[in-house]
Amino acid sequence: MRLYPSDSFELPLPEGHSFPAGKYRRLRERLEAAAAAGAPLTFHLPHAATDEELLRVHDAEYVRRVVSGTLSRDEIRRIGFPWSEELVERSRRSTGAAVDAAAAALVEGVAASLAGGTHHAGRDFGEGYCVFNDTAVAARAMQAAGTVRSVLILDCDVHQGNGTAEIFAGDETVFTMSIHGEKNFPLRKRPSSLDLPLPDGTADGAYLDAVDRGVQESFARSNADLVLYIAGADPFEGDRLGRLRVSKAGLLERDRIVFDAARRAGTPVAIVCGGGYARDLDAIAEIHAATMLEAARGASFPADG
Repeated sequence: MRLYPSDSFELPLPEGHSFPAGKYRRLRERLEAAAAAGAPLTFHLPHAATDEELLRVHDAEYVRRVVSGTLSRDEIRRIGFPWSEELVERSRRSTGAAVDAAAAALVEGVAASLAGGTHHAGRDFGEGYCVFNDTAVAARAMQAAGTVRSVLILDCDVHQGNGTAEIFAGDETVFTMSIHGEKNFPLRKRPSSLDLPLPDGTADGAYLDAVDRGVQESFARSNADLVLYIAGADPFEGDRLGRLRVSKAGLLERDRIVFDAARRAGTPVAIVCGGGYARDLDAIAEIHAATMLEAARGASFPADG
């Protein structure tokens, strides 16, 4: 199974910044250890998303402002990161990782970006630590290449995928599902193809029932050629921002529901990480690593890649 890490392109964040950037390095280290122990994982440097790829999704003036460092103060505040050249490079690489994972999944059945899930970025705005919308760019890249017609984005981050919903509103070739905290960020939610809002405190049983229902309906309605799966770690009961009470075992069962449905449908899956804001960075890395290892266990691809 091909993995595309982008933690080598870290952001210079001010001291005390709340974004847990270190989780990506810990995730890669866990998976490198698993690979050394025999897990069928290979690591590949992602390409930096090109302007051509970004402009299939994002407004040209917005992309220009991001790249040139001329975002307004309000835009920077909405994104949540200070602007830097490293931010631009990191955002391009993380987005490119989703494109690379999508292309690899179409050949090998499953692949993953070890970052991403930037679903709050819309056509002409960034928000909530999201600059470019990686799954949207990946979906459009695969469509532009003629390798897929229809795409299913299964968003299991605890926050609603408002940017993704805005980008694909009215587009029948991309089906968007979001299962999220009803009262959580963002305040203004955009309607997905299918939304499953959950009350604060939702635990394993009700959460998994909703996931199963949403996944089955999404596959039935989308007839997708490719699944882009945002496997957020933030529904975890130990997350600072999630407000749900899902256990690690519950999140792994969620992954199995997604992967089992994709196997039954014969649909390739590209995974991106989504959020994770537990104070214990190792707990976040453990959740994301479990997702990748579960996917790899069911992968079927040539040994030589």
